[in-house]
Amino acid sequence: MPPPSTAVRPVFVNLGPRSYTVQVGRGLLEGMGAEVGKKLRGTKVAVVTDSTVGPLYAETVLKSLHAAGKEPVLITVPAGEASKSFASVETVCDEMARAGLDRKSFVVALGGGVIGDLAGFAASVYQRGIPYVQVPTTVLAQVDSSVGGKTGINLTDAKNMVGAFHQPAHVVADVDTLDSLPKREWNEGFAEIIKHAAIKDVSMFTAIEAVAQGKGDLVALIRRNVSIKASVVEADEFEVTGTRAILNFGHTIGHAVEAAAGYGVLLHGEAISIGLNAAAWLSSKISDFTSPELERIRAALTSFDLPLKLPAGMTDEDLLRRARMDKKYDQGKVRFVLLKHLGEAYVSSDVMEGHLIQALDELRK
Repeated sequence: MPPPSTAVRPVFVNLGPRSYTVQVGRGLLEGMGAEVGKKLRGTKVAVVTDSTVGPLYAETVLKSLHAAGKEPVLITVPAGEASKSFASVETVCDEMARAGLDRKSFVVALGGGVIGDLAGFAASVYQRGIPYVQVPTTVLAQVDSSVGGKTGINLTDAKNMVGAFHQPAHVVADVDTLDSLPKREWNEGFAEIIKHAAIKDVSMFTAIEAVAQGKGDLVALIRRNVSIKASVVEADEFEVTGTRAILNFGHTIGHAVEAAAGYGVLLHGEAISIGLNAAAWLSSKISDFTSPELERIRAALTSFDLPLKLPAGMTDEDLLRRARMDKKYDQGKVRFVLLKHLGEAYVSSDVMEGHLIQALDELRK
């Protein structure tokens, strides 16, 4: 295996007055306070983390912020998808108020996608909006959820149904933090990486396959994914033109499966893997997508031990009920993301509920 890259590889997300930089590299946590201090002048900071990540990295982040002249307060919520809730938003905001954060203060989201979504949403509503910084510590968060400004929480039956567009002021993706991930959490992030390759960059499958074999440059792969996400967000920040919708490839069925299983039973990336399989299969039936292309997606998912089949006990009725809550659903049709070929995604209005039932049947085979 080649030596790991130590260079910082920034990606600029160009959104006019909401632009920011995503730093990708190793050993970044120690200096993140100074980097953040260049962009945010507020003194009081809320570092929001969870009960798993906090004991690993909170002390380093707090020391870095102290060294930069900041006054951080640590707010810890239970680890897991259940923390993406109104109750957790209230807890975080209450803690920020007790610590005296004002409109010049900011939030640091230290953790995976749950913490990024929760802390970002809390920042978007606290005093009608204060800045926040993403410090993602999972593969999934580094390549996807920390970039783009989507924040939010779950309802009982629907994923990410309440939220806001609130771009971070800065993102620090320290790839060293991925070394502490359990294998299952490491693997789930590659569902989003495989998604990016499928919708935008077919050549990236070679790099994915190399990492699956313990080879390749992980920093370069993370940065490549951040660049893809940034380019799509720049083209359609608020999902007005439909361009950004291609990032939802695999997510209509994936989110329904995740909710039906019960939040936390399947990890997000595991549910999305099932959704990717369904969406790729539908692409082969509705579009020009070929069987060899479908098999390449399935092989990539399998190389990271990600599931392809629907868990037992899930009914069409329950999954369709949850799919109808998808924000892209409209009168029995869903703006469903399909593939023409690997690397070429589009939004189709031709997918009906009957097609979804066929895809669910395929997932049971």
